[in-house]
Amino acid sequence: MNLPFNAYFQGKIVPYSEAKIGVLTHALNYGTAAFGGIRAYWNADIEQLFIFRPHDHYRRFINSARLLCIDLDDTPESLTQSTVELLRADNYHRDVYIRPLAYKSDELIGVRLHDLNYAISIVAIPFDRYIKNDTSAHVTVSSWRRVDDNVIPARGKISGAYVNSALIKTDAARAGFDEALVLTQEGHVSEGSAMNIFIVKEGILVTPPVTENILEGITRKSVIELARQELNLEVVERPVDRTEIYLCDEIFLTGTAAQVTSVTKVDHREIGNGVMGPITSGLRSLLGDVMRGKVAKYRQWNTPVYADETQTKAFEAAAASNPK
Repeated sequence: MNLPFNAYFQGKIVPYSEAKIGVLTHALNYGTAAFGGIRAYWNADIEQLFIFRPHDHYRRFINSARLLCIDLDDTPESLTQSTVELLRADNYHRDVYIRPLAYKSDELIGVRLHDLNYAISIVAIPFDRYIKNDTSAHVTVSSWRRVDDNVIPARGKISGAYVNSALIKTDAARAGFDEALVLTQEGHVSEGSAMNIFIVKEGILVTPPVTENILEGITRKSVIELARQELNLEVVERPVDRTEIYLCDEIFLTGTAAQVTSVTKVDHREIGNGVMGPITSGLRSLLGDVMRGKVAKYRQWNTPVYADETQTKAFEAAAASNPK
């Protein structure tokens, strides 16, 4: 992976090589950091880079930090503006992944959250597919369980909690699978290693509720709205048993990195007809258009980076031509 060109670090944009911390930094030693994952998509037709739902992502980022007793002075709007400035400095003309981080910055020994300073960094890197086989992924049910809300809250993107995800992902990859599904302590399906899950059964879209120790995904939220508003699907949020995933018609995973990833096999069992289903395919295509600013109805989800007058008018014209 290529390193970023620049970083937002200590309140300004600096060359990435200058964004350094010490090995005693509290967050590095104890996992006391919260992060975000945001995508920006390049629309080649109008030569514009769009950040997808940055305000929603940064609201979650601020809430994740609060779980660690980090009360950020920044707002979703100010963080979005800093991100726009960073992307302009990087001058990307391709899809990118953005990683904001709020971390306990003191260099000391001692496990706690109180009486510690914090800092914020933001970087961006070129990014394409997170799961290489994202049209027909083969997944397994992990032997690891999802961390519980009363252990480390999964609704926040807490750095230390992602050791749980790393254990899940590595065991699955070493066993030859593309990804893994993880269960709660009660045995219900929670999510993937770092993405939400949806199943389709008899035309109904089902996904675990936020009380099943899932991350409250922005892509998940987007898919639910698009499914209801554009595809007229019934969407049900309820606990999902393990055996339901073997017997459903379609499965897909959602996330900022994973986008919409089709799952066609679980533990060597084919799902449905063993190929990407029509609902998964429809949502995948629609979300892709929305993310690149091609659908007028959802253009409020897109923040343009290179927003001079000419490009803004081109964006409006392109979106207006696709009003659904």
